[in-house]
This record gives sequence, C-alpha cells and structure tokens, in this order.
Amino acid sequence: MKDKNTNLIPSFSVDHTAIIPGIFTSRVDQVGNSLVTTYDIRLTRPNKEPAVDVAAMHSLEHIIATFLRNDPDWKEEIIYWGPMGCLTGFYLILKGNRTPYEIYDLITRAFKSVGDAQNVPGNTPRNCGHYLMHNLGMAKWYAAKFADYLTANSENPEIFEYPKTERLVTDNGKEFYDS
Repeated sequence: MKDKNTNLIPSFSVDHTAIIPGIFTSRVDQVGNSLVTTYDIRLTRPNKEPAVDVAAMHSLEHIIATFLRNDPDWKEEIIYWGPMGCLTGFYLILKGNRTPYEIYDLITRAFKSVGDAQNVPGNTPRNCGHYLMHNLGMAKWYAAKFADYLTANSENPEIFEYPKTERLVTDNGKEFYDS
C-alpha cells in the first residue's frame, strides 16, 4: 500500500507495462549552476521479456563505459553509465540536457562497438568486484540486437518518449493508486 507521505520517484512513475526498448529521458536535475540529465537506455520490455543475462549485462557495463569515457566528442560529458537493478537496461548520466534524439548516434555507436570487443576491459580481480561474472559472447548478442533495433526504429518516436503512468483523479481531486 502507498504511504501517503511518500511520492513516487520519477522512474517509478513510468508505466513499465507500456515501455518498449529505446532511449528515454528519465530526469533532469539542477546541480549547482549546471543541468545533469539521466537517460534510461532500455534494452528489453519490462515484465514481458526476460531480464538481460547478468554476466552479459556486466560485460556490457564494462565495454560501453569504456567506449563512452573514451569517445573524443562525449568523454567530457559522461558522468555515469551503469545497469538498472531490474536488468532491463542502463542509466546514462550526462552533463547538460539533450534530447534522446541527440544522443541516439552515441548510444547506437556504443552498442555497435561491443561487436568489435576482443575482451572485457577491466576484467581482472584488481579492477573488478566480480571479475569472473562476464559473458562477452552474450554481451555481443544483446548489443547487436539492440543496435539493430535502434537502427530499424530510428524514425519511431515511441523509442524516444516515455509512457507515463496515469492516475485516476476523482471529481474532488483525490488520486487513486495501485497497491
């Protein structure tokens, strides 16, 4: 049951039964004098498709984080790249506030770059907290599938626009919530 004193955070206000794979703006925050944007890079349909294999997700995290932080045009803008707890995608945090359309090329190139990986960067006991939990072959499969999907759907606005959970509101302004 919903605590009346607790508001849903923005990522929980997204209708996860309607979301499809894509690139979405999750939130925009003011940090000091700067804007910081969190993007939802969704690889699978939540609650309708299996979560991404954990070892493949870990490998994708390492490979794509390395790609992003070394991209000459974007490396100064990258704050964070990491997996969602539900293992259906990643969060990307960038300086500034760009639309998902503006980062489409970066994300597509990042996922395509996985196919060229010969190994997983930082895959040693000294560099990684669980260095044995990687699967480069499966990471390549997921990356190719997502890059192909982005390419095939580049003109589809639904892969760039979050579906929102609509709350029923009574005539006197009271909201109904799911349990």
